[in-house]
Amino acid sequence: MTPLYISRSVLNTSCSVTTIINMSTRPSHPRQASVDEKTQEFLESKLAQRPDKSELIERNILKDDKGLAPALVAAREQLQRSQLQDKLAGNIASRPPREELEQKGILKGASS
Repeated sequence: MTPLYISRSVLNTSCSVTTIINMSTRPSHPRQASVDEKTQEFLESKLAQRPDKSELIERNILKDDKGLAPALVAAREQLQRSQLQDKLAGNIASRPPREELEQKGILKGASS
């Protein structure tokens, strides 16, 4: 196959740019399948059974980004994680000591 020549002018200059596009990028031989027919049928059946995106989001396998930019999603997740850590640290710090829980009968004492 012969190359195709495309010429285009550059604005405000007297020169032109010629681009060569080689049209022979396709192979001349027919393409062969990389997997056999049995494997292809197996994969197609598995893909047909695959749950859709909404089901995966519902089952908390995928996160619903709601069309946000990836940087914003990452920042939101970081903030939520930090808030959860602060909340858990506060709850642990304010929990009653073991002795008090034993006195109230919530925990069994070591001597029982």
